[in-house]
Amino acid sequence: MINNKEFSVRLQKLIDQNDETASSFAQKIGVQRSSISHILSGRNKPSLDFILKILKTYKHVDLYWLINGTEHSEITSPHLTTDNKKLQKQSSHSKNDDAIDRIVIFFKDGSFKNYDH
Repeated sequence: MINNKEFSVRLQKLIDQNDETASSFAQKIGVQRSSISHILSGRNKPSLDFILKILKTYKHVDLYWLINGTEHSEITSPHLTTDNKKLQKQSSHSKNDDAIDRIVIFFKDGSFKNYDH
């Protein structure tokens, strides 16, 4: 379940990080300004449609961070394991031209820095 207060803090952080106002953010994702205001004040919970509009517009936003405040990489499962030998075998068969296309640095506070080629 989404905690309204924590979600509103993350939403405000997203708005601020993108140098948006609540009005411009609402216009960008295609919702009414009052929807943003009600969510930021904690009056309303965000709908699935609202969250999907954010993710569609701001592709860099992590769903898990937006909903829970944790990044996807922080979520661990006992069923997720890595077989090192398997990875080495796969990487030896793949051919890379060693050209870096993009580097993304993720910070613990949920922000990131994107460096494109």
